[in-house]
Amino acid sequence: MKYKYVTIEGNIGAGKTTLANLLAKEYGGKIIKEQFRDNPYLAKFYEDKERYAFQLEMSFMLERYAQLNKVLSEPHIFDQFVVSDYMFTKSLLFAKINLSREEHQLFRHLFDLISKKLPKPDLIFYLHADAQHLLDNIKKRGRAYEQVITKPYLNKIERMYMEYFKQMPDQKIVVVNVKNTDWVSNVFVFQHLLELFDRDYKKGINVVHLT
Repeated sequence: MKYKYVTIEGNIGAGKTTLANLLAKEYGGKIIKEQFRDNPYLAKFYEDKERYAFQLEMSFMLERYAQLNKVLSEPHIFDQFVVSDYMFTKSLLFAKINLSREEHQLFRHLFDLISKKLPKPDLIFYLHADAQHLLDNIKKRGRAYEQVITKPYLNKIERMYMEYFKQMPDQKIVVVNVKNTDWVSNVFVFQHLLELFDRDYKKGINVVHLT
């Protein structure tokens, strides 16, 4: 593994946690996984977005910060490989989609205060797949509250990520197109995926097609 701290990102159902688990196992590294199942507002949000959006996004941000700050401030943490299945800025991006203008301004103020305390990843690895593929994955994993997710919502999230990445010229970002590829069960495709983590990348967006 060429990088010490890697963040796996992607849309809902892209396989972020699956890949993070595989990388941690492959390289014997430390994994940081988002504890979304413990969030009391998540299911409520999908039932009534306007009522629960602010509670959801605020709780997610505080939980993510507490987790990342605790783990990444451990002594000698970067003596080993570290992989997370989310980036902290994810909080700000989803808040922009789900919150009103006034709520987002308040949210952004707190985000700006605490985000400076966290180290940035050496590499952001974004799994790209089209909306139908994502919906198929969402259906397969069977979380009841996610079954109301729509293609327009997933497409909006995708655009949000791409717009944000364009504003990060000093960050190394790899966007991997995994459409029509079975990198989970196909060992040859997975090996190709692993090889991507040993490459040098320029700063900014690097687009790779996984075949």
